[in-house]
Amino acid sequence: MKTLTIRLTAPLQSYGGAVSFARRTTQDHPSKSAVIGMIAAALGYRRNDDRIVQLNELSYAVRADQVGRTLTDFQTVEWKKDKRKITYRDYLQDAVFIAAVGSENAELIDQIHDALKRPKFQLSLGRRSNVPAGVLKMEEFPNSDPVATLSEMVWQASSIMQKKRKRDAEVKVEIFSDANLMPDCHESMAKDKVISFDQRNRRFDFRAEASKFVDVENPFFEGNIQDTQGAQK
Repeated sequence: MKTLTIRLTAPLQSYGGAVSFARRTTQDHPSKSAVIGMIAAALGYRRNDDRIVQLNELSYAVRADQVGRTLTDFQTVEWKKDKRKITYRDYLQDAVFIAAVGSENAELIDQIHDALKRPKFQLSLGRRSNVPAGVLKMEEFPNSDPVATLSEMVWQASSIMQKKRKRDAEVKVEIFSDANLMPDCHESMAKDKVISFDQRNRRFDFRAEASKFVDVENPFFEGNIQDTQGAQK
């Protein structure tokens, strides 16, 4: 299996959660449907394109390298003349995630990688207003599935966060994935399997998801810095 990792960071991100006119919450990590939506936009698929559903077949995992704080924004909406309602929207601030998609079709992963470098439509992290913070940082791993890949990668939180934890050689982070990639872990159901992105008929089905914590290397660990300085001398 070939795997592509994508670092997701922005001032604000928002993923699924409970939805109503008055309140839209967010999950604490990127949903598979949100990443599929971003990939579909990069490939130039329109919302009613049948090829979007095929992207559900990608193996998926995501690692929460920097857990974001929740921000609640409120907006005043005039829904009838002289009648207004306040609506609330939740976002994740300053979060950093590493999403990973895998497939036995290496050409498909290459196609997705190229499309995310030169997207046909605007990319967003959960909502249209949440654009990525600059060019996406991506890496390819030719013989690894998404969970194995994320379990080995060094910590990719912001440098400020890494320096705050410079006394820790390793940091514990959580990985969420398709349940079949972690068969020995407890699973739950996430409603983020894409049936349709059509705005007139948005539909999602349930997907089995598992999670676990792993220890990853901190590149700003003081021991690493001292070893580097000693080598330079």
